[in-house]
Amino acid sequence: MEASGNMINVNNNNTCNNKVVCFPTEGGNKRSIGHHIARRLVEIGVKDVFSVPGDFNLGLLDYLVAEADLNLIGCCNELNAGYGADGYARCKGVGACVVTFNVGGLSILNAIAGAYSEDLPVICIVGAPNSNDYGSQRIIHHSIGLSDFSEELRCFQPVTCHQAVVNNLEDAHELIDTAIATALRESKPVYISIASNLVSIPHHSFTDDPVPFYLTPKLTDESCLEIAVEATSQFLNKAVKPVMVGGPKLRMAKASDAFMRMVDASGYPFAVLPSAKGMVEEHHPNFIGTYWGQISTPFCAEILHSADAYLFAGPVFNDVITLGFSIPVQKEKAIVVLPNRVMIPNGPTIGCVSMKSFFEALATRLKRNTTAFDNYKRIHVRNGLPSNPNPKEKLRVNVLFMHIQNMLSRDTAVIAETGDTWFTCQKLKLPQGCGYECQMQYGSIGWSVGASLGYAQAAPHKRVIACVGDGSFQMTVQEVSTMLRCGQNCIIFLINNGGYCTETEIHDGPYNVIKNWDYAGLVEKIDNGEGKCWTTKVHCEEELTEAIKTAMERKKSCLCFIEVIVESNDTSKELIVLGTRLSAFNGRPPKDN
Repeated sequence: MEASGNMINVNNNNTCNNKVVCFPTEGGNKRSIGHHIARRLVEIGVKDVFSVPGDFNLGLLDYLVAEADLNLIGCCNELNAGYGADGYARCKGVGACVVTFNVGGLSILNAIAGAYSEDLPVICIVGAPNSNDYGSQRIIHHSIGLSDFSEELRCFQPVTCHQAVVNNLEDAHELIDTAIATALRESKPVYISIASNLVSIPHHSFTDDPVPFYLTPKLTDESCLEIAVEATSQFLNKAVKPVMVGGPKLRMAKASDAFMRMVDASGYPFAVLPSAKGMVEEHHPNFIGTYWGQISTPFCAEILHSADAYLFAGPVFNDVITLGFSIPVQKEKAIVVLPNRVMIPNGPTIGCVSMKSFFEALATRLKRNTTAFDNYKRIHVRNGLPSNPNPKEKLRVNVLFMHIQNMLSRDTAVIAETGDTWFTCQKLKLPQGCGYECQMQYGSIGWSVGASLGYAQAAPHKRVIACVGDGSFQMTVQEVSTMLRCGQNCIIFLINNGGYCTETEIHDGPYNVIKNWDYAGLVEKIDNGEGKCWTTKVHCEEELTEAIKTAMERKKSCLCFIEVIVESNDTSKELIVLGTRLSAFNGRPPKDN
């Protein structure tokens, strides 16, 4: 970095630790890229940035640390920093991460791909080599040994909606603002590469009073909206037993509230696809559960399959959601609403219509019809509780989640790891205001640890309850260290069943058995005697009850890690069904040419 600097002590109650940095203070009123990025992140609602330092991003990190309204969170590795930004974006609407060229960028790529698949706006900033080295034919460290530095950019292109390479000052302002605006508008990650030597150089485009950030809205064409509403209302109003199903695109369309108002107006029963759990109000009286084909909430599939019309709000019908594309949804009965278009069965697809505007208009045109919901009430039988075990017997997973259900409130959020916890957590009935997140489209095991860090940082008023298997935990355990540095009070239930039980149900083999760890002991060692966490192992319901009581009362202010020992074959029936379907789907023979 050039220029002299003043020593600035950043003492923010939200920071993981206080830091003293040398922050460049150039003369005059001109500002730099570093100032601009820091202020733009604050403007869009980012308060915490997840990072790993590297020599090409250190100058930028100085600016982020010095920004009083930002908190820089140093993570143990880039993958987890990306997962942290993912979890943060789920709660706050946008997340940000900063890593270094290539070794950092290619490490974080998997997390950015997951954020792309889940429609999360994550600003991924990479510190790049000196601008003088572009086109110089020099071979730079952290490269793959070639003088062309574009390999990182090419890798990010499929998993981001926009890429900006900033290697000169003249268009830096426009490139950065366009990238950030695109992330927010498209609800997808973006990639911003910034040459390391440009960060602190003043430029006239960066002013003390920056140009206000403006986001061009996606507009709805009123004539298209009217056509879509008229066609949909006619279709649904003539149906006898219409139903509605919420899907994961509700998040990016910011249409969850409008969807619920439509439910209120119509009187229809409604369900969610498993990837949309937590995006609708499960305490609503018309909620009938998760629609997942053969493994749906009891009585939910019966109502869906007997309906003569259904509206799917933002669905994604992948192989997991459809159990190998086996669910009997009939296209001629389905209105499909996507973030910017409406698909009419046996009719046109109408574009330039925002989902939120569509639902708001449709709610006023639907005739109230409770027939399908009345049918549901006639056939519905309340779920029974697990058979009463001896509290000293070996703990079963269904008993564990019966107790987790009792922990939930508007002050908690559940983070469900990929695997059997998808199914066990789907059965949780979320109270009003209780958060819930899973990564069902991308399904990267280990995601939940970093995502819990990010979500907890974004929502300090909620207590995160993370449910993670032992195999997944081994992937990303390091980020428990960052949780402790940040003083978080997450409750982590580590389900120790000795291996990859999900893969076992798809295709068993010795590779699904992993080395058993002393997980509770490991987390205690990570704490290193600082007293910021409490750990325990439980083998039976009696021990579990006592552990939960301690975590919720005496240890409510610190991170609590509860290692739950269960049998290796203690899996849900839903996982068995999915495993069988995916095994058959993955093993289909090639088509004859």
